[in-house]
Amino acid sequence: MTRESPTKLEKNNDVWTDVEDALDYNDRWTRRLLRLGVETTGIDPIPLEKRTDTQYSKIFFIWFSSNFNILSFSAGTLGPVVFGLGVRDTCLTILCFNLLCCFPPAYLSTWGPRTGMRQMVISRYSFGYYGVIVPCILNLVGMCGFSILNSILGGQALASVSSGNLSWSIGIVIILVISLLISFCGYKVLHWYERVAWIPVLITFIIALGVGGKHLSNPPPATPATAASILSFASTLAGFAVTWSALSSDFTTYLRHDVSSWKLFWYSYLGLLLPIVLIQCLGAAVVVGAMSFPGWETGYTEGGVGGLLDAVLHPTRGFGKFLTVLLSLSVTANIAATFYCISLNIQVFIPPLVIVPRYVFSLLAAAIVLPLSIVGAHRFYDTLVNFLGIIGYWACAYVAIVILEHLVVRRSDFSMYNVQDWNSPQQLPTGIAALGAGVASFGLVIPSMNQAWFVGPIAKHTGDIGFELAFAISAILYLPFRWLEIKWRGRV
Repeated sequence: MTRESPTKLEKNNDVWTDVEDALDYNDRWTRRLLRLGVETTGIDPIPLEKRTDTQYSKIFFIWFSSNFNILSFSAGTLGPVVFGLGVRDTCLTILCFNLLCCFPPAYLSTWGPRTGMRQMVISRYSFGYYGVIVPCILNLVGMCGFSILNSILGGQALASVSSGNLSWSIGIVIILVISLLISFCGYKVLHWYERVAWIPVLITFIIALGVGGKHLSNPPPATPATAASILSFASTLAGFAVTWSALSSDFTTYLRHDVSSWKLFWYSYLGLLLPIVLIQCLGAAVVVGAMSFPGWETGYTEGGVGGLLDAVLHPTRGFGKFLTVLLSLSVTANIAATFYCISLNIQVFIPPLVIVPRYVFSLLAAAIVLPLSIVGAHRFYDTLVNFLGIIGYWACAYVAIVILEHLVVRRSDFSMYNVQDWNSPQQLPTGIAALGAGVASFGLVIPSMNQAWFVGPIAKHTGDIGFELAFAISAILYLPFRWLEIKWRGRV
């Protein structure tokens, strides 16, 4: 992992000055928000003198809190419930595949301090100014999808403790309002919240294990796992972890440019891996326990994952309901971080909107997610399986392309990312190579898909290996395509 040349970046500081002059926030409302610490900066590169944050552990807590929640718990339940795996096979699959799938977002997190650019802006240096709109749209769909799933889970969990006095819809509204307030404020408030959001969740899960652990010690015998079921579940896990790659550097652009890349990588990698593996395995164990314990099974049948957790905590009576409320609020850390990134991605998707303050798009994100969450609330499991199964394919192709661009084409040299070109279509690649490689990979991805609504001819024999092929084929095709593009244009 290399470091960026300070001299190169100092030459590009005029980019920031020009953008600030262009924005020229003169309205009273925006200036008041700026005084209160609300971040208005959007996708404009953060100049070297503004990259001063030395609290590098922040990135650990961003990833940890964003994944230490009941959505991770729900993803773990898919192994036994949907794919018919036992606790042991589910947990081994979770561990092995997440060890791999957490690597790309952790690695891409190290690029933010070096370039000062958000993840989708960096992606312009491989996909081009206009070509990046395609992965940007897919990323927006993915982020909205995850926000919807989290909102549904949080709303269900809140409703489960109200004895019928609070509907799922009202619960969803409460979750989204809290998340919106955090994302609206931007970088400083978001990082502060993520530092503390995991603490009550950890306490709650420890108590849940204490009161319900006796029902987890003797799981019922599981049917032998097949390669097809393991690979199909792994595809779902990939959709959960790898998709963070498309927004990795969004959270690290204010860190000092000379921070150790290895330090930042391990903060990010452990921040992703620990909560995902631990909570997904817990979800698998608890849902299998529900199959042999009527009280848990009733809660799960009537209230979904929120009802299951409420049933696990039932022995603590009124205090258990309070703990369930804390678990329901655990999703706000994920939604707030996602809304923050949605507000940035919208500006990449529609470049003229760069003049609009970032926080405006947090409001737009909430307005989109709210009605969709309410509509989809009663089909959560179908939505979760289908969404996670599909979203991992494009993300794996994206990861292969941007990493090869950096390692091979730009020789791991951040000085080859000329920051002055970030908003110049003529100076950036055309994106033909990146889009061509990504789209062509689906010639093998589609026959290798194993979804509820489609099983490809290859997947019938192997299980779902679409995400592996998306990465491999995109990587194989991208380098020759990019070489031809460079020869044609005469420059990188």
